[in-house]
Amino acid sequence: MNQIKMDDINVLSEETLINPEALKQVLPASEQALMTVAKGRLAIKNILERQDHRLLLIIGPCSIHDAVAAMDYAKKLKALADEVDDTLFLVMRVYFEKPRTTVGWKGFINDPLMNDSFNISEGLQQGRKLLMDLAELGLPTSTEALDPVTPQYLQDLISWSAIGARTTESQTHREMASGLSSAVGFKNGTDGNLEVAINALQSVSAPHRFLGINHQGEVAVIHTRGNRHAHIVLRGGGGKTNYDAAHVKLCEQLLLRVGIPANIMIDCSHANSNKDPAQQPLVMANASDQILAGNRSIIGLMVESNLHWGNQSMPQDLNDLKYGVSVTDACVDWTTTESMVRELRDKTKDTLPSRTPFEMPLDRTA
Repeated sequence: MNQIKMDDINVLSEETLINPEALKQVLPASEQALMTVAKGRLAIKNILERQDHRLLLIIGPCSIHDAVAAMDYAKKLKALADEVDDTLFLVMRVYFEKPRTTVGWKGFINDPLMNDSFNISEGLQQGRKLLMDLAELGLPTSTEALDPVTPQYLQDLISWSAIGARTTESQTHREMASGLSSAVGFKNGTDGNLEVAINALQSVSAPHRFLGINHQGEVAVIHTRGNRHAHIVLRGGGGKTNYDAAHVKLCEQLLLRVGIPANIMIDCSHANSNKDPAQQPLVMANASDQILAGNRSIIGLMVESNLHWGNQSMPQDLNDLKYGVSVTDACVDWTTTESMVRELRDKTKDTLPSRTPFEMPLDRTA
């Protein structure tokens, strides 16, 4: 018998995970939770199709690392969402996976205990439980679809998904997004390039066939119909912002030139704020001013917000973690969040109902 080892030379070990169907049996979503998700998805799709005049606001922590603090934040956000519901549709950021340029904490799913134990099984269970609790609260949620396997475990509880700047160009993520049940936002590239995101939108609207896993955890060929509710998210890049009227106008032209609806979300954080949370209110104010001046393409905004201001490095002793403070990108605090959201509502509430969309119907890209 051949004793030459050819496989798994750099693999230390393997751990078999619970399959998606089994996890959903252990943690089944209630009818109330699923209704929250369904209503959230419908509202977002109606906003993209211009059947709903409201602005979509994806708002919440840069990443989730503490489920208790996340629920504390969510209760405040739900009250605020109800207050501004006539003008804004609020969806909570519940980002469990963090892409890293080099190395670092990869998020709640990969390392929920934040100690390099990488207990992914525990992360999936805690993540699903938190999403269920948020949906029971009546709050729709969003996340970044990073690992192509994770959506089978969690996507039934997600109302809006993001494909990040580092993965917008990835064929794997374009194929995966073509099968997601939620609307999905593709960010422009980290260098500010719009072309990769626009190419992604063309790709994701088409049917795809690719290798994945089914709900039983078996390797399968996945056939998708294409996702016609994908749109672009402008987040800046290459040391420059791209939320101003000139950049938004350029993006509109590029989208319409290739037959994609001019639906644009402005990310108030990341390169658009130079990762300075104090800049986020200024980005939002600029976007609302554009709407008042006649803009018809901005359908939503994204804000990184938490209970408390800024961010923190992960201490060796996790007991030293500050409650409600981000461990990834710096966020605005709750007081600032309330002020930003209320100001956006007050500025746009009279303009949005009469705003007319571009004439090209969404179904042309179906």
